Amino acid sequence: MIDSNAERLQRTTGRSATGWANAARDAGIATRESLSSWLRGLGVTGYNLLSIDGEMFGYPELFLQSADELYDGQYLDRPALRPIADRLLHWAQAADGVDIQMRKTYVSLQTPRRKFAQVTPTNRTTLDVFLRVELPDVAALEPVRAAGDPFAWRLRLREPDDVDDAVLDALTAARDDSR
Repeated sequence: MIDSNAERLQRTTGRSATGWANAARDAGIATRESLSSWLRGLGVTGYNLLSIDGEMFGYPELFLQSADELYDGQYLDRPALRPIADRLLHWAQAADGVDIQMRKTYVSLQTPRRKFAQVTPTNRTTLDVFLRVELPDVAALEPVRAAGDPFAWRLRLREPDDVDDAVLDALTAARDDSR
């Protein structure tokens, strides 16, 4: 995630996190709050802002954990869901143009353009796959979030066999829509 954010920052602003941090220091920025305000005033927000914040003030511990540590932590108290997630990540590893990014509580599946799916162990018996696109041909896809939320569609999985061709086709369609 750190590398992806740094690449996005460079691509969208033409300046590296180090370059922005140096400019902020030169401008007398000394706190997270003043950095955020200063950057927002320059149109730098979201993940781009996080890169500069991390460069200046250090990254939170969870950003410094390995992907394996984050993934293991997600399933520590819900081992029955891990085989479901493993099947989904196996698809993602083999799929063309998919980047897997681990987070503390979910896995983000992304194309170079944007995130298209989120794999979330919702509770001890259910794993949800949130998709950015409505797929009318997928019977198991249900609306779950407010209109305007890009991830308003969910596939609810409870066992490894739920990861069938329809689920994999839905992931493929969501990926293709986000290219």
